[in-house]
Amino acid sequence: MSDIPEVTGEMTLSNSFLGDTVQVCVVTRDYRRTMEGMVRLGIGPWRVYTFGKPHVTDMTYRGRPAEFSMKLCLAFSGTMLWEIIEPREGRTIYHDFLDAHGEGVHHVAFGCNGMPWRARIEEFERRGFEKIQSGIWAGRVPWAYFATEDATSTTFEIYDIPADMTFPEPEQWYPARPPGA
Repeated sequence: MSDIPEVTGEMTLSNSFLGDTVQVCVVTRDYRRTMEGMVRLGIGPWRVYTFGKPHVTDMTYRGRPAEFSMKLCLAFSGTMLWEIIEPREGRTIYHDFLDAHGEGVHHVAFGCNGMPWRARIEEFERRGFEKIQSGIWAGRVPWAYFATEDATSTTFEIYDIPADMTFPEPEQWYPARPPGA
């Protein structure tokens, strides 16, 4: 490989842009079972949402407009956001993953060091990674996945949560609502 970047620090290369890993996602056929397992490991409490229209707009799948839905579960472990996704309706990269690999870790998400949203998309594309699924959640949070699996053995995601954004009230908390929530 002739395009090896320069090492610029203990944790950086001259071409670094991804920043902190902010999320790990497990794709499953049964979100309840997966949440129960995570809770047994001490990860939780979990917020449970149905993710799709009308709360998600501008959905795409493999470069085309799409409609899909999923159960989406979120919980923090320290500063790491864990996500569980059970795909429901419409074709998605989660279905593709389940068909090819079965259940497991599907993607990791990165903070991109505060880089503007459009610049993040352009940087992935400049590096040869096509956007394979995207949308906007709650009218304020754009997200996108890129075809990085062949290069890294997993999918990379980016999203942009505004600083003043708070999570909407979930449909359910598991195993229970936290005190004061």
